[in-house]
Amino acid sequence: MQNNIKRREFLRLTAAGSALCFCSSGLFAAGMRPIDKLISPGCRGTKVKVARVYLGSSHGLWPQPNMNFNDEIRFYESRFEELRNELADVEFTVDRLITSPEEVGEIKEGLKEADGILAIHFNIGIRPALDEILALNQPTMVFAVPYSGHEWVGFGELQKQPLGAKMGCMLTSDYTQLATAIKPFRAMHHLREAKILNLTTHSFSEYAQNISEKFGTEIIPIELKRVMDAYDSISADKAKAETDRWISGAMKVVEPPPEEIFKSCKLALAMEKLMDEEHATVFTADCYGSMHGPLCQSIAYPCIGFTRLNDMGLGGICESDLQSAMTHILFQGLSGKPGFISDPTVDESNNTIILAHCLGSTKMDGPGGPAAPYNLRTIMEREEGVVPQVEMRIGQKVTQAKLVATELIPYFTGEIVGTPVALEDDRGCRTKITVSVDGNVTTLWKNWSYGLHRVTCYGDITRDLERFCRFKELKLVNEAV
Repeated sequence: MQNNIKRREFLRLTAAGSALCFCSSGLFAAGMRPIDKLISPGCRGTKVKVARVYLGSSHGLWPQPNMNFNDEIRFYESRFEELRNELADVEFTVDRLITSPEEVGEIKEGLKEADGILAIHFNIGIRPALDEILALNQPTMVFAVPYSGHEWVGFGELQKQPLGAKMGCMLTSDYTQLATAIKPFRAMHHLREAKILNLTTHSFSEYAQNISEKFGTEIIPIELKRVMDAYDSISADKAKAETDRWISGAMKVVEPPPEEIFKSCKLALAMEKLMDEEHATVFTADCYGSMHGPLCQSIAYPCIGFTRLNDMGLGGICESDLQSAMTHILFQGLSGKPGFISDPTVDESNNTIILAHCLGSTKMDGPGGPAAPYNLRTIMEREEGVVPQVEMRIGQKVTQAKLVATELIPYFTGEIVGTPVALEDDRGCRTKITVSVDGNVTTLWKNWSYGLHRVTCYGDITRDLERFCRFKELKLVNEAV
């Protein structure tokens, strides 16, 4: 196997190749082959199956007697049409008006097969039918605008009871929240459809079994030989074109020589090929452990490949960190955005935490969003390899969390107040964000446990996490309060 490219060959390709730039918008960066079966960011499988039921009582007199349910349904259908882009990956496998508990029995099997049930509350008197739905123990989101009825006064207590353990509620006049209501269903669907390729010599079978039983996610080993064979199968011309894109798109190439970038880009294309072959959604490697010598030093570091997958709407995870991989999938399901794994360091003087990692993703807004500026750097500790040093957005709200085993999600939120990417600021990892913590950073570090890594995504997704944790029976803990 030819792991290293000769300088003469590289110079020949440089002369023959044409420099291409990264696009700042669009689903994929220029030159990235679209993933044919990518349903939505993070998911290559089938569409999210949602049972949409409209709950109305023919005897209800409030908010008005003789409510015309057909008119109400047509009104909601127009709202769903306005949200069609946000719901492009959703299939309403049940779409039914329910006016009595008995009618729930007629569609029971369809309700059980759905990823979740969206129950839209029309008027007073729907509680018996709702109870029949909740008895199925399926994730159920109740959507009720003002004047829907008086049942809401009992929803809080109902959620504390076994019958309402998997009931979420949205009491709002904002009809765009109909799309938000489905986010936890999407996250559960994504996790069940996900397949993680783990390049390591260490055993992870017990964790994989527990994750499969809880979420349905498949985690499988991939052998180094397959990676090496895939690497060898990538043509020099394709690898060179990918190299041109990364170099021309960078603000600056600081340390890595062109040959090293070429090898990293060739490995990135090999990783995508393996993902396609396995119909996988996430690739991770034990790059600081059992694969440091055989992969990173003998072939190339996978960092460019990981960033590339994240930017495409899939997943690339450092250090064979399976808990972070699962969190990444969860974030994609809830927000459509990738995660940024970090090694934190705390500054109590200004209530901030600095989240740092050498690997940064340029498309933190998701594959359809703009690309952030980046430099090409070496890995700080190793002084080798190639990583994108990404300049994230100051003023951006963020959520950091970690799915611990199958029981718990510790998290906190904050706002990016600094992005120390200046070349003279080389302490710590290459990509860094300073986050002002919502809450108290001293409380945060005193509550910190379950290892160093956490995963950060753009946006405050606390409410979505709360609903997901209710449906999947997980404990959600804010470490900063």
